[in-house]
Amino acid sequence: MYTTDRRIVVTLDAGGTNFVFGAMRGCEYITDPVTYPSNAHDLSLCLDTMVRGFREIMSRIEEKPAAISFAFPGPADYRNGIIGGYLPNFPSFRDGVALGPYLEREFGVPVFINNDGDLFAYGEALCGALPEINRRLAMSGCAKQFRNLIGYTFGTGFGVGIVVDGRLNRGDNSCVETFCLPHKSKSALMVEEGVSVRAIQRVYRELSGDMSELTPKDICDIADGRRSGDADAARRSFDEMGETAGHAMALAASLIDGIIVIGGGITAARHLMIDGIMRSLQATVCSAGGDVVRCVQPEVFNLDDPAEFSRFSAGDRRTIMIPGTDIPVVYDPMKRIGVTFSRLGASRAISAGAYAFALSEIDNK
Repeated sequence: MYTTDRRIVVTLDAGGTNFVFGAMRGCEYITDPVTYPSNAHDLSLCLDTMVRGFREIMSRIEEKPAAISFAFPGPADYRNGIIGGYLPNFPSFRDGVALGPYLEREFGVPVFINNDGDLFAYGEALCGALPEINRRLAMSGCAKQFRNLIGYTFGTGFGVGIVVDGRLNRGDNSCVETFCLPHKSKSALMVEEGVSVRAIQRVYRELSGDMSELTPKDICDIADGRRSGDADAARRSFDEMGETAGHAMALAASLIDGIIVIGGGITAARHLMIDGIMRSLQATVCSAGGDVVRCVQPEVFNLDDPAEFSRFSAGDRRTIMIPGTDIPVVYDPMKRIGVTFSRLGASRAISAGAYAFALSEIDNK
């Protein structure tokens, strides 16, 4: 969906340091990026920079865009395009800024603003992992197709977005979050303290005694033997993060029942985290009577493992007869979901989500 659409949407990657402007058609970039300092400390200067960047991109495309669509940090009333509240990277927006309406008046096109976790999930659902998985299933002869997706971003924080039946769940308060769930083993802490850049750094320091200022990439290199250090502590740091993230994912997967897609900068170390993630997602609990059940009722597969994807696609197809007839019916009783990592990369998935969201809103009006 929308991968062959010819309409153009102008996008923005809004960071606290830089604004990166672009334009997309068919979920692909059609211009080189334009980058300006965000000037987030000064509201007037920040808005002027935003207008300047959008105007420059529009001067590079051959037609008026269908919309402007982008992610911007919250808290926010995204439905109405109003940004406001405690924004560490955008202090000048704290008192509330009607950003969407302001840009609509400036450019005369619809403006859509969302959370980056939401747009990551939407991009993966419409243009990334979900259609790819469904194509692979169809090619293998499996009739099962998926329409629900939970997207997670691993980076400075722990972000989430949810797509149900092909539609983005924005919530009634623009407040679909995962960072504030309780930590798996430290219930007084929020889960983001175990799933973030700082979590990797903290756990490695605790386990190794090395107080150096190491990045997650440095710690990954230590784990993989490309850099000197405590390799066991490095591997355990990422494994603990995976297990902690997987516990939060299990809560959402039990309610949403869909494919899980993970993106963000830390996923370069996916090979060090996936076992911990799967361990939590495949964990069991007991009833008071001693019955053992899975925490996540569907079976959970690692879709990036060829052998597991083969079992995932094969399912448990069987034939039964309609009662009182000799008419066969084929069905597959295996309940299953899977985990995969982004193929698009978080930044492109967010832009693709912004593109697809704008067009879906326009088409549904």
